[in-house]
Amino acid sequence: MNDVVSLHNLRKKFTNPDITALDNISLTLPRGQVIGLVGPDGAGKTTLIRLLLGLLKPTSGTMSVLNLNPVTQTHQLHRIIGYMPQKFGLYEDLTIQENMNLYADLKELSADEKQKQFEWLLKFTGLAPFTERLAGRLSGGMKQKLGLGCTLLGNPELLLLDEPGVGVDPISRRELMKMVYSLRDRGITVLWSTSYLDEAEKFDNVLLLNNGKLIFNGNPQTLTAQMNNRVFQTAEDTQNPRRLLRQIMRENNKLVDAVISGRHVRIVLPSSGEKPNLKLEKVMPHFEDAVIDILGGAPMKPSEIAQQITLTNNDNYVIKAENLTKVYGKFTAAENISFNIKRGEIFGLLGPNGAGKSTTFKMLCGLAQPTSGHGYIMQTDMLKNPDRARAYLGYMAQKFSLFATLSVMQNLRFFAGIYGLRGEKREIRINQMVSTFELKPYINQKAGDLPLGFKQRLALSCAIMHNPPILFLDEPTSGVDPLTRREFWNHINSMVEKGVTVMVTTHFMDEAEYCDRIALIYQGRAIKIGTPDELKKAGETMEDAFIRLINEYQPEAAQ
Repeated sequence: MNDVVSLHNLRKKFTNPDITALDNISLTLPRGQVIGLVGPDGAGKTTLIRLLLGLLKPTSGTMSVLNLNPVTQTHQLHRIIGYMPQKFGLYEDLTIQENMNLYADLKELSADEKQKQFEWLLKFTGLAPFTERLAGRLSGGMKQKLGLGCTLLGNPELLLLDEPGVGVDPISRRELMKMVYSLRDRGITVLWSTSYLDEAEKFDNVLLLNNGKLIFNGNPQTLTAQMNNRVFQTAEDTQNPRRLLRQIMRENNKLVDAVISGRHVRIVLPSSGEKPNLKLEKVMPHFEDAVIDILGGAPMKPSEIAQQITLTNNDNYVIKAENLTKVYGKFTAAENISFNIKRGEIFGLLGPNGAGKSTTFKMLCGLAQPTSGHGYIMQTDMLKNPDRARAYLGYMAQKFSLFATLSVMQNLRFFAGIYGLRGEKREIRINQMVSTFELKPYINQKAGDLPLGFKQRLALSCAIMHNPPILFLDEPTSGVDPLTRREFWNHINSMVEKGVTVMVTTHFMDEAEYCDRIALIYQGRAIKIGTPDELKKAGETMEDAFIRLINEYQPEAAQ
């Protein structure tokens, strides 16, 4: 039998909260393909993967995985299947070798099998020189490679990968994808859940879920081709693409999508072909354009959050980094990093995992004390008066600054309290966040049990609840679907138009186009600072420019 998975009328309903996670799903997955699993937050992607593993029981319908029933033959199935969850269970206080030993034992491998598979996997992942390094000291990309290596122990016939690229830089994601495609060539089937649609565009096949229903099953190029002659960008450069984007969104609410692309605005027309009154030039469609179209289009409504903002501070530069340096023992995490950020500017920090972005963030918001150098927030030295400086900030951490055991409402009330919101003002603001970020169905659910995208929504709502003049956003849209990313950036752009200043890190290179300026951080240094267009060469995408600049950098040139 060629099909490794066969589902017929599969349905899964949860009672708390009352959600139909999967609704009448029928499909087959052929052997030896890389298949993407995409869809909005809460569409049912993780539920489907857990059903295939036998970790959940279906409400109704039938399943066959590798000719086994996941409900009644779970143990047999787990011996021939590999699973990498969203937060892969590496033991951070164990070394690479110790983690691999543990997972080999769980797969019940013999000593001879262990040795043979370890040798191949360490070479395959490129981790052979680092076997004695603790997993907790690995970069994000290396952790994902180790996770994939542990998943491959036992020579599985089917790999289930749940968002393996989340929080991983573009170079590591490309390496991860190359590794997975080499597995396909060995006859392994891979089901890869992802929110990066540039990844999904390269897969053999894509399953698109929405509200628990399968709305597309086929080759991604087939869906992309339907967008021919519907994707354009503004023909002339503009010095303020953010303002032009807001104007286009106000005047053309029938557009499917509108995003910033350097000094241009890229738009997707409705199927009617109705164009805005602008000079446009045709550009190639992306798979993401097709997905947003089939999902009903990106939101074009004004940001309710931004309408509440009134700022009086007119300082020219509101964030300053002066020769910030952080040394841990013999390791220099950040070295002489300097930049100024203007009021009402979006300033991006880009770089590979472990480059020093988060360290720079933490020094500027008072969570890490620099070894040398200074950081200023609204002319206040973070070292001399950290409480006053932090009062100007809203901070969204990379690893969710939420309390996992508290409910959504309890988190909202806690953060409202520490930001000084009281009484009726607090309740109005909480209700606004619940409505804006569509948190009502999860209001009594623990934050730690939320789908990844809704954790990000909750974290962002907690960071902006008190209308801070400065936002520090550390990978705010990591793991978030394209429609939610558009919503986030609609709010962010609208707040910036009101004078809010934003410093942001991201691994979505298309998202970096929203930044007014970017500092590319590598090996603890700011190796390039400029606008997105200044960093790119003609014809390059932001991801191409990122990889080129990293590859071109020579440390001795910066001495």
